[in-house]
Amino acid sequence: MMKIYGIKNCDTVKKALKYLDAKGASYEFIDYKKTPPTKEDLKRWDEAFGELPANKRGPTFRKIKDEFEGATKAQQIKLLIENTSAIKRPILEKGKKTLRGFSTEEWDKVVK
Repeated sequence: MMKIYGIKNCDTVKKALKYLDAKGASYEFIDYKKTPPTKEDLKRWDEAFGELPANKRGPTFRKIKDEFEGATKAQQIKLLIENTSAIKRPILEKGKKTLRGFSTEEWDKVVK
């Protein structure tokens, strides 16, 4: 089963969930606001993406940018857990595939 991580009221997450529903896909949605990602989640995503999934364009990230950029990896993880709106969304996990952001072109390759 797929797992989708994000924030329920995010427009991009809404588009992704609508896409999945239209495809009849079975998935579990994990809302960052209700269930913040764990250190293990962030380490797994860091490995999958080659960097932590920080939403560098978002207003929450801009507030913590200087602290984030001067921090160790462990401190960056802690900052993202404390500031979940600064995490890129949505994140889709299906088996060994992990995607960040929403693109129908990319998701079509994973969601069948």
